[in-house]
Amino acid sequence: VLKFSQYTGAHPMAGRWMPGTLTNQITTKYLEPRLLIVTDPRTDSQALKEASYASIPVIALCDTDSPLESVDIAIPANNKGKESIALLYWLLAREVQYLRGSLSRSQEWDVMVDSFFWRDPEELMRQEEMDQDFQDQWVAKPAAPAADDWAGQGGGESWEAGGAGDASWDAPAAGGGGAADDWSAPAAGGAEGAGW
Repeated sequence: VLKFSQYTGAHPMAGRWMPGTLTNQITTKYLEPRLLIVTDPRTDSQALKEASYASIPVIALCDTDSPLESVDIAIPANNKGKESIALLYWLLAREVQYLRGSLSRSQEWDVMVDSFFWRDPEELMRQEEMDQDFQDQWVAKPAAPAADDWAGQGGGESWEAGGAGDASWDAPAAGGGGAADDWSAPAAGGAEGAGW
């Protein structure tokens, strides 16, 4: 909402809506807007009610469960996810720029959608600390360098010397045979013994 207001020159009302903002002329926060844009008609019901009293047109981002009373233009959208709300406000701001003529439709808007995403500063600091710890972990030298001599590490038999490579592929597998190879045979000590 704040980025949208920055690029369009609108007056933002982020946070809690003060009752009487559009109807009570005595209050210091009294406003007379020409248009009201609402993110969620359900949570901003007080603003919608006051806009209907003052005959102010309302544009609302509406989900499938949003009430449409006092909404003049409903934009069907997902108004629950912060990324989708940011994308919608980016699209609205870009369209306002097009309609005002400050941006040509043939040229791309140089403002990235990512700048409309709201990020918690504390969350950003935690993410930076985690990234730094992760980098420190990978940059740090291991305590004992690994030996580069692979031949001295046991198991250095030659592949050509025999072993498993000489076994016949038709021979039964090691570790038993007979009933172990018969998959249709009932399992010993299986479900029958457990009372299944």
